[in-house]
Amino acid sequence: MNRLLILCLLFAFTRANAQRYPIQPVPFQQVTLTDKFWKPRQEVVRKVTIPHTFQKNEETGRIKNFENVASASGAFCSNYGFDDSDVYKAIEGAAHSLRTSPDKKLEARVDSLIAKIAAAQEPDGYIYTWRTIAERRKKNGEWNSEDEKKQVLIKAEDPRWAKEDQHSHETYCAGHLYEAAVAWFQATGKRNLLDIALKNAELLLKDLGKGKLEKAPGHQEVEIGLVKLYQITGDKRFLEQAKFFLDVRGYGEAYMQNHQKVKDQREAVGHAVRLGYMFSAAADVTAFTQTDEYREAMTSVWEDIVGKKMYITGGVGSTGSNEGFSAPYELPNYSAYCETCSSIAFVWWCHRMFLLSGDARYVDVLERTLYNALNAGLSLTGNAFFYPNPLESRQNVERTPWFGCACCPSNLTRFYASLAEMFYSKNGNSIYVNLYGANKTTLENINSKGQKVAVELVQETEYPWEGRVKIKVNPAKPNTFILYLRIPGWAKGDAVPLDLYRFQDISGNVVIKLNGQAISPKFELGYAVIDRKWNTGDYVELEFPMQVRRIEANPKVEADMHHVALQRGPLMYCLEAKDQSDPRIPHLYLPDDEPITNTFEPGLLGGVTTLNFRGFVVNKIISPEKADLTTVKLKAVPYYAWANRGKDFMRVWIPNNLRGARVAAQATVASESKISASEGLQNALPAVADQFVPKNSNDQENPFVHWWPKFGATEWLQYDFKKAEQLGTVRVYWFDDERSGGGCRVPASWRLLYLENGEWKPVYAPGGFPVLIDAWNEVQFEPVKTTAMRLEMTFKEGVSGGVHEWEIK
Repeated sequence: MNRLLILCLLFAFTRANAQRYPIQPVPFQQVTLTDKFWKPRQEVVRKVTIPHTFQKNEETGRIKNFENVASASGAFCSNYGFDDSDVYKAIEGAAHSLRTSPDKKLEARVDSLIAKIAAAQEPDGYIYTWRTIAERRKKNGEWNSEDEKKQVLIKAEDPRWAKEDQHSHETYCAGHLYEAAVAWFQATGKRNLLDIALKNAELLLKDLGKGKLEKAPGHQEVEIGLVKLYQITGDKRFLEQAKFFLDVRGYGEAYMQNHQKVKDQREAVGHAVRLGYMFSAAADVTAFTQTDEYREAMTSVWEDIVGKKMYITGGVGSTGSNEGFSAPYELPNYSAYCETCSSIAFVWWCHRMFLLSGDARYVDVLERTLYNALNAGLSLTGNAFFYPNPLESRQNVERTPWFGCACCPSNLTRFYASLAEMFYSKNGNSIYVNLYGANKTTLENINSKGQKVAVELVQETEYPWEGRVKIKVNPAKPNTFILYLRIPGWAKGDAVPLDLYRFQDISGNVVIKLNGQAISPKFELGYAVIDRKWNTGDYVELEFPMQVRRIEANPKVEADMHHVALQRGPLMYCLEAKDQSDPRIPHLYLPDDEPITNTFEPGLLGGVTTLNFRGFVVNKIISPEKADLTTVKLKAVPYYAWANRGKDFMRVWIPNNLRGARVAAQATVASESKISASEGLQNALPAVADQFVPKNSNDQENPFVHWWPKFGATEWLQYDFKKAEQLGTVRVYWFDDERSGGGCRVPASWRLLYLENGEWKPVYAPGGFPVLIDAWNEVQFEPVKTTAMRLEMTFKEGVSGGVHEWEIK
């Protein structure tokens, strides 16, 4: 690249950052992770996940879309108009990786891809492959029924930006393009992607803004990308446009946080990823414009989440119907959504809130989400992913290699590749140690003479498995500065900053030593503060209490009443059936006085500390304080590592008294049968015979099956018995999610058939077949002896249907 051009951009970067966050993150490329927890994770991402995302973008037609635009031939190949963004995020992940691990082959692959993107950009800078392809196919008379199916979010006849404040995602894709372009320029010094981004940004500024088309992005993200363009170019128009997109909100749907002005919002509502990106951008604009207008909104919404709407794993967004927030304290476990992307967005927002304030509570929550909900999103092998991250499974959940809507995989690559930027921060000469894990970094301070002094920090620790941390401080020359050491809230007895969760036991002390001598430093906003002249060879030692903590939820969280969760260090734990002497973990009970020990198992799940204790399977409850119990040995594993051995029963919250326990199911004709179903059934078949009785037809905390999106169809479930059975009564509990905005309803009609001499025959039921919602539908029929029975249901027009339970006797 032209040297003068580089110098000009560096000058612009310096000018743009004259106003900036009061606390600056230490760039991730300056921090070398050497630990046994995050370093191996990053290596898996570099060697497996990044190549995997590029391969899947090719296999699913996302890259072909750019080629088809350039060649002016062929149809749109993937599912959604916003699929371009997955390619941009993959490039950003690769760029971050290249900054710490140069790879000429990967660099050449990205350069080749950027050439395809450049060829797909329209002359005026517009780039959104779905629209360009759709317009061409409409114009040339090539449009067909397959094209019609791809109009999920936007119609071909819609003008540019017309549906931007709804679901077109045009600026969403642009934002990811801008972030990728900046990352690529920083990693390689090449402008090939940056020029594409800047050309697109000029078009965006021309078409959208005050006095032009005044629309708020339907999916926030472009605001973050615009701020990054401002940082790299110094062009204030990009920063002003980001602020415009924030300020124009307040005329639309709560789902998109468009129901109020950003500065007026006080509660977390709507889509969780959108909210996380929006407030990350608000923090950026606050820092770079020195405005205070968003501060109260950011603080209030963050506290609303952490105090009322966050899972103990740090996951956010409880419901799948809106991929986001529901009512306060409504935190179901089996149906928990906790999208992986929402964890990523939440961590980034928490990090920015810390940079604005210096308050450790934001890093405490960041750490909880990072180690648990977010880290669970990626398999240990690096090539399978969770979209939702539930806190309970009944053999119905496993990671998959890709998704139709594949926002999470490439988002994970860019997150893990840049993770190290959260470990340290600086404010002038002051150094903040935010996260712990073996690593080393060298920072630049200034001494009293105005001379630059290199300060090396080296962390030696087995964190998060052990609580001992040694930090070596080696300035090249004696240097006076403040070292801020975050003391995690969990180490001080605080489960979370507010009162959504609490530890049963808050015993245990944090020990801090300086050069081998115990000290009692002052504390500021959750940080231990050591202000002194540092010399080479100085060191600080921290020892965090690592006993296992039992956690209780606020009594307002109905789903967790009479339950406890287990935490050790920053890690949440869960029970997975594969590790138990008795796999009936849905029916366990763990008294509060049962001791819990821990053991490091190097051969399990990549090397983890497990928790070991005794529990009880509840066979029968005799009274509120007495039950028929079976003693079992139990082992809990870190939540992030679950489901790496296939589908299984899993739970985070464990009953700690009989009022929260579920009695073990007894064998029935249905549960002992072979279960089958018509094509298109969703969820695990055993759900219909698991004896988990729902509270109502919309109860999504109990397993169910459904056939959505098959509308108005006739479908069936079938029991094949081990031997001929004499039967005369059936009860069915229908699944119906109309109240939560879903597409399943009780059926229009249903009937029962039995197998006789190889032929299906209807049973004779004089009382007919009732269709009731929120209740058992019981039918008594003329007894039959048969080896199989079929439940046949016909759905109403325009909707689908499902079943919670099907009992037979």
